[in-house]
Amino acid sequence: MWNQFFLLEEYTGTDMQYVGKLHSDGDRGDGSVRYVLTGEGAGSLFKIDEKSGDIHATKRLDREEKAYYILHAKAVNRQTNIALEGESEFIIKIHDINDNEPRFTKNPYYARVPEMSEIGASVIQVTATDADDATYGNSAKVVYSILEGQPYFSVDAETGLIKTALPGMDREVKEQYQVVIQAKDMAGQMGGLSGTTTVSITLSDVNDNPPRFTKALYEFRVRESLELGGTVGVLRAMDADIGENAEMEYRVIGSDGPGMFEIVTNKSNQEGVIRLRKPLDFERKRQYSLRVQVENSLVSSRFLAAGPFTDEASVKVIVEDVDEPPVFDRGNYVLEVKEDARRNTVIGSVSAADPDDKRSPVRYSIDRRTDMDRIFDVHAGNGSLFTLKELDREENAWHNITVIATEYNTPDLVSRVPVYIRILDVNDNAPTFAANYETIVCENAKANQKIQMISATDPDEPSDGHHFFFSLAQEAAGKANFSVRDNKDNTAWILTRRNSYHSLQKSVYHVPVVISDGDFPRQSSTCTLTVRVCTCDRDGNMKLCNAEALTARAGLSTGALVAILLCVIILLSDCVADTICCPQPVRRFCDVPAVSPRPVRY
Repeated sequence: MWNQFFLLEEYTGTDMQYVGKLHSDGDRGDGSVRYVLTGEGAGSLFKIDEKSGDIHATKRLDREEKAYYILHAKAVNRQTNIALEGESEFIIKIHDINDNEPRFTKNPYYARVPEMSEIGASVIQVTATDADDATYGNSAKVVYSILEGQPYFSVDAETGLIKTALPGMDREVKEQYQVVIQAKDMAGQMGGLSGTTTVSITLSDVNDNPPRFTKALYEFRVRESLELGGTVGVLRAMDADIGENAEMEYRVIGSDGPGMFEIVTNKSNQEGVIRLRKPLDFERKRQYSLRVQVENSLVSSRFLAAGPFTDEASVKVIVEDVDEPPVFDRGNYVLEVKEDARRNTVIGSVSAADPDDKRSPVRYSIDRRTDMDRIFDVHAGNGSLFTLKELDREENAWHNITVIATEYNTPDLVSRVPVYIRILDVNDNAPTFAANYETIVCENAKANQKIQMISATDPDEPSDGHHFFFSLAQEAAGKANFSVRDNKDNTAWILTRRNSYHSLQKSVYHVPVVISDGDFPRQSSTCTLTVRVCTCDRDGNMKLCNAEALTARAGLSTGALVAILLCVIILLSDCVADTICCPQPVRRFCDVPAVSPRPVRY
């Protein structure tokens, strides 16, 4: 009986390697027994002498390829081929020898470690494997060592963990390191096999460098016509760090022109852009001095002790002259003139001057698109504004015009200014009735009965408000059928002066009312109020007005209607029309005198 045989791998002899011998107790040595071998590698890798039972390996075997083989053996009668005993199983194990070197799982490795790290900071762990049998001897016991990369890095012999070995490694001095690590089996003893790998180590950046201006003094020239927000100049500070550690912020920390400039950071290239915030004026100030500062956006507290992470520089801004248009001494002008001003009356003036050193003379004109009716004009030399036409406040209380100032020597340089002209009121309008009154009187009216309240209107606008006075026209006072009572509040009552009125006797009355204002010069007008006589009930409600009264409401008297009908008849009869005079209809109107009230007959 047998269990297993052992065979050394990688046999290098010229003869076949002897494995072992099979033998049956039934074998008497007379050659009647034949040994048969089956199973893994039987007949190819392993051969058996069927007479003696000796087993040999025909080829060199590799344990790492296959560590053992399972075979079956039996002994049979050579003549009858009958088994002398049952089939037996056995194993041929391949004994390991150190024929495999350690192999790393990667080649190369890539790793990063922050610059300025302390000694012993972990970088990366490398791993090597050995195909030899780890349970047999030291063939697979690996030890790590560093071949290249000292004195910057070290490696743990057992774990393969790479660590920093020097303090203060500066990325700005050297960023990339190539480290060669060896793995050796046989526990590192002589005769062991080894393998190597390369580890590419990059120092990652930390913010250990402050920004620094490239110059202590910057000088920029800029034209005074630069628009607000325009770029005055660009500053560039250098930072040996990279990425977010090199991001900067710029600011103005001092200036002899407060608020004139600002500086912003261009995030794409970390430049400081100086921009204009207030207008430049060469004639007022020709040079500015600024003090600017730059600092990192992100600062590591670990390196604050190394010094301030800011830098400062001076900036000189020189303003260059530009030929500018004339400048008015005001942004706009408001002038006043009375509406009764005569033509060519001077109402005010505008003034503009050349802001440049040469002080070119200025010529004035009016933009006629703002004064289409040519109501005003301006003196070309001194800017005096005067009237060309008569004014009427009631027609237009304001006039908005534009005055142009041009340099004589440079006509292309033009400035404009708005001029607002207010027309002041003059009492040149007489008051009139505020409405077209429809007034009736009942036949049964009593004396001193109120029949109509009247008020007045006036297009003028006195400063203290309107004050109207009402009275009956003097020429009608002696034979008046009605009276006027002034209420002293810009209204008046029309009152009856007798008892009862008869429409058959007179159906329409015309009451002349004089209305005067209280301004200077006083203006007045005589307005006629038409009163119709109507039949009313006891409560004073109108019941009926006769035809004459109705025609009067339309503005025509009976005589007027008869005359019109007569004219029509004459025309139809081919009579001569111009021999007939048609009287004018009676109208409600106010007779407005030119200077003072004129008498009106009724």
